[in-house]
Amino acid sequence: MTPVRKVFRIASALPLVLLPAACGDDPAPPPGAPRPTPSAAAPQPVQTPAGDPAARAAAVVAKLADEDLAGQVLMPYAYGNAATEVDKVSAAGNRGIGGVDTPAELVAKFRLGGLILVSFTAGDPTADTNPATNVENPQQVRTFTTGLQSAAARLPAQAPLLIGTDQEYGVVTRVKEGVTMLPSAMGFGAARQPRLTEDAWRAAGTELAAMGITVDFAPVADTLGSQGSSVIGSRSYGDDPKANAAQVAAAVRGVQDAGVAAALKHFPGHGHTTGDSHDELPVVAQSREALQRKDWPPFAAGIDAGAAVVMSGHLDLTAIDPGVPATFSHKIMTDVLRGQLKFTGVAVTDAMNMAPAKKWPAGEAAVRALNAGNDVLLMPPDLAAARDGILAGLKDGSLPRPRLVEAVTRILTLKFRTAGQPQPELSVLGSADHQRAVLAADAASITVLRGRCSGPLVSGPVTVTASGGREAARNNLVEALKEAGVAVQPSGGTVIHLVGFGDRGADLSADAAVTVGMDAPYLLSAARSATLVATYSSSKLSLTALAAVIAGKAKAPGRSPVAIPGLPRSACAG
Repeated sequence: MTPVRKVFRIASALPLVLLPAACGDDPAPPPGAPRPTPSAAAPQPVQTPAGDPAARAAAVVAKLADEDLAGQVLMPYAYGNAATEVDKVSAAGNRGIGGVDTPAELVAKFRLGGLILVSFTAGDPTADTNPATNVENPQQVRTFTTGLQSAAARLPAQAPLLIGTDQEYGVVTRVKEGVTMLPSAMGFGAARQPRLTEDAWRAAGTELAAMGITVDFAPVADTLGSQGSSVIGSRSYGDDPKANAAQVAAAVRGVQDAGVAAALKHFPGHGHTTGDSHDELPVVAQSREALQRKDWPPFAAGIDAGAAVVMSGHLDLTAIDPGVPATFSHKIMTDVLRGQLKFTGVAVTDAMNMAPAKKWPAGEAAVRALNAGNDVLLMPPDLAAARDGILAGLKDGSLPRPRLVEAVTRILTLKFRTAGQPQPELSVLGSADHQRAVLAADAASITVLRGRCSGPLVSGPVTVTASGGREAARNNLVEALKEAGVAVQPSGGTVIHLVGFGDRGADLSADAAVTVGMDAPYLLSAARSATLVATYSSSKLSLTALAAVIAGKAKAPGRSPVAIPGLPRSACAG
């Protein structure tokens, strides 16, 4: 069978506008001509030819009503843990999104092209009881996505949904229960072995495919600046664009080998900002030359590896289009991404409910994003207004019909190219092969920044402590240390202290002989422990690899992929 990465590469090489007449079907109406509008209650399926997915996509697009074209570019979220039955709170939330009770009804009403699975709910997070999320466990996710696809199959396009989620691993992980947890991107950067990255991401992609997820909004292709980025942090592979490029390409190959589309983010690069684009428009003040040298190589490498999707970032690139968020910039999303980097796959916006995208009403923002060169609008803040804005744009000419046709053709071509991939069984999740592949990457990532490079890192019994809320990580390390032959006692032993994402200097322990950083390792520069170790991850497999190093049964070959004030990249590795 043809490797999936090659399938995606072919899809990315499609011409920007596919002409329906080339398929021998009725030609598309000229720009501005009215199209038939089937009843929203009973849309009529489009008869499509078998064979080449690009020809099939073109034929479908030529016959779709305006409402169907508009729906294909929309990718909202919905509440609940099932497609057709949800709790009362989730139903109320869905009525707020689209005037219907269930996710399946949302797909049908708006003729959606995609849905993103999220981990938040419509309920009060402080309440004693809370409605279920989209991503409780693998079996629930698979049942949910199966139901969503059944709803999509009844739409006129007769195309599968793009079902996406943010499964970066590390601090941004939506499905946590029952999956093989990869280390953060920075952990792979520390390991410096793209082959291990590819193997681990192939395992991850297989597990995502088994759950019915077709698009993973990963990997992060952002390169960190010299001061890092408090927003991106360990989600990045590091501060070296060349090394990051190799890692991003490996992740793309791995996940797409498993039949899941990879989405590079956050184009054109979020690694040099301290601002959070959820709340503000971060300014990227680098010159164009610096952007080309430092920020764009990982995106270029991912595109060359066949990445099916690129996600825009809400970023102000002052050197290219000052004051305009990149998502809404034709100079960035078309001239740079399409023209300079030669990307012809599917471009998706970052969430349209983030502050920079809400500068305009939802309908106007939708048209602006499409005109800039995006194909999919992620999480519009007002779904009906976004749809209506697209339809109004077609009527008044502010959204040229060829631009919308181009976007939907790209989307459908991606769907039809991957629709025939067999879905793995859920039994692949957490398999021994997947565990071995990921543990190999974890073991290669462990970095000693200060301390011994051979033999046990400590002697005698140990006591493991952790900053607040990290009891699961502490318990996992205790278990792994015992299995590695290290004596562990509740108190009175040599202290090994764990810190992680969001911790500050106050979370360090003055009594610790060993301090372990389970996220970006910058905090370790303030630790006074005789031994400092970075795992870049709090996953069970990362802590298993750490235990082997502490016990003296394994070396620490990792090298920090970011500079840490006052510390070497490694005290042990070259």
